[in-house]
Amino acid sequence: MMYEPQQTKITKVLIANRGEIAVRVIRACRDLGIKTVAVYSDADRASLHVRYADEAIYIGPPAPRESYLVGEKIIEAARRTGADAIHPGYGFLSEREWFAQAVSDEGIIFIGPPAKAIATMGDKQSAREAVKKNGVPVVPGTEPGMRDDEILAAAAQIGAPVMVKAAAGGGGKGMRAVHALEDLPEALAAARREAESAFGDGEVYLEKLIVGARHIEFQILADMHGNTIHLGERECSIQRRHQKLVEEAPSPFLDADLRQRMGDMAIRAAQSVGYVNAGTIECLVDKDKNFYFMEMNTRLQVEHPVTELVTGLDLVKEQIRIARGRRMGPTESVLQPKGWAMECRINAEDPYNNFMPSVGTISTLLLPTGPGVRVDSGVYAGYSITPYYDSMIAKLITWGDDRPEAMLRMRRALEEFTIMGVKHNIPFHQNLMRSFSFIAGKIDTKFVEERFSMHTYETDPDDGELETAAIAATLYAHRQRQLRSQVVGRNERDTSNWKWLSRWERIHR
Repeated sequence: MMYEPQQTKITKVLIANRGEIAVRVIRACRDLGIKTVAVYSDADRASLHVRYADEAIYIGPPAPRESYLVGEKIIEAARRTGADAIHPGYGFLSEREWFAQAVSDEGIIFIGPPAKAIATMGDKQSAREAVKKNGVPVVPGTEPGMRDDEILAAAAQIGAPVMVKAAAGGGGKGMRAVHALEDLPEALAAARREAESAFGDGEVYLEKLIVGARHIEFQILADMHGNTIHLGERECSIQRRHQKLVEEAPSPFLDADLRQRMGDMAIRAAQSVGYVNAGTIECLVDKDKNFYFMEMNTRLQVEHPVTELVTGLDLVKEQIRIARGRRMGPTESVLQPKGWAMECRINAEDPYNNFMPSVGTISTLLLPTGPGVRVDSGVYAGYSITPYYDSMIAKLITWGDDRPEAMLRMRRALEEFTIMGVKHNIPFHQNLMRSFSFIAGKIDTKFVEERFSMHTYETDPDDGELETAAIAATLYAHRQRQLRSQVVGRNERDTSNWKWLSRWERIHR
């Protein structure tokens, strides 16, 4: 007989985060009639999440290590405000097992996985060993804790190219691609220094570098009643320096058979550590459709809205439901994803200057609206972008019946999106949405760094797009002037969206 977890009531949630994800959690709690508590640093006194929450409590100076990363301050804030649950969002303390354990020890509900699952999946080697026991394929590599001479010996067996990765890392920190083994000693030293600085842990390990790989991840939900399902995949291959820029669901690369096999693998991987709540299994897929487990993110992902739009679920509500001890809402037998969704991360950075971060005050902000358009943001006109936190201004998400419609809506929404006062990467996304390779789904994790440029149109005559290339060449100089001045015309080409749709369909015949 299966143990039935005791259901508990949540009346007030403290959000141990800031920015758009804090606003996102507050909105879900409002829908459920749950009161919310925001925490804020000196730099966030006027932030949107502070204004939206029912209560707000100060936790320290702007530097995260003195505010948002101090677990004791977060827990004390929960005590003082009477919060009976804490939602960690993503980043900061969301994947620190000691924090999850400390919250539970305090008698407060942690809206996330058990500390033990975070600890197992947070250590990349223990995660690999756990999933391998359940028949999950992993990328060939070494174990953390090895000396440099041992790593060099193993690299000779694995063969170039390889990737040096931080054992305690994430977000591209402590990672180095090595294409020639004679360059490995220098890469190891650099990765160890960066990992020590970023995570306080200089341990690194090697993985075989999968050339031409796609980054594809599966959203997992698991409750305390033994139910574990996946909600389909997200394509996250549009990246720069291992930082995701665009995500979409589903992936244009997966077929039904591969989706089934990868989905089954994702469920096995989550079950191998007794996972509960929302999580993501991240994989690399090569050009021959061989897939490998890479890591598990034991939290809500930045890109979760694309899954929400194709499934109709509210993942934050599901997290809260599961944390209360209830059965999750969806079941695999009735879950029927519909349509296509895309997300562009709108960041305060200059795509014409090596994506340098931009700080300053947003003087004008006009958000796009209309059918199939969603914007998740934590900023407003008059809001100041500071150097202390992530540069993301907003997430722009569109939905359509199919990929062409989602893409056309994204192009329209990007034209409507107006930000003045700081530089931003909207011009990058506009160029990307007109890239023939992106339109055709011919992408991998190195596409942006190796085959895409803000200064030239990327063309592919083999796809029969000569007419479009001619139009692009004619309007190139004018469009570059518009984008550099951050003014976007309503109709930059004399080509209608119907013609664009027809050409997209011809590519896939």
